[in-house]
Amino acid sequence: MSQARVLNPQELRRVLDHVATRRHSARNRAMLLLTHYAGMRVGEVAALRISDVLNSDSTIKGEVRLMPDQTKGKHARTVYLNERMQKELAQYIKVIKIKDVSKPLFYTQKQAGFSANSLTQYFFYLYRSVGLEGASSHSGRRTFLTGLANKGTAIHILKSLAGHRNISTTASYLYSNPSQLKAAVELV
Repeated sequence: MSQARVLNPQELRRVLDHVATRRHSARNRAMLLLTHYAGMRVGEVAALRISDVLNSDSTIKGEVRLMPDQTKGKHARTVYLNERMQKELAQYIKVIKIKDVSKPLFYTQKQAGFSANSLTQYFFYLYRSVGLEGASSHSGRRTFLTGLANKGTAIHILKSLAGHRNISTTASYLYSNPSQLKAAVELV
């Protein structure tokens, strides 16, 4: 099975522009950007509760502590939210009516929150509607890790940010294009 496509900035912009023209754009934008700006898995995004991202003073947290039942490997981990992601979540929080902070952060029309599977399907159809062949629910995560690697972030830092237990798993996420490989040999 091939790996999910890594998006370039123009492709991500196309997806965001498409999302902006559809219903629930604030919600869908926030879900998408959590995968691209925080490297979260789709199942982790689906498992988020309002209290996971919102401080008691109604500001957005800089760190989200995921409990074992919210992660793939059943190991608690911390997800760091950069300022852009915090602003995106603040925009989304403004459009939802908060009655109970223990409720899912992202609601659906038919149920209280997304399942990992329903969110995976949403991303599949979203990328397909924009014409991005090979993109999937894992594209944001791969784009996040590859982008950081290309900016010189050490692989052990990437491993921690991804919540991986093994550095070889992290290495398998990273995409190298031919121009990067050529540039690397020119360093010698």
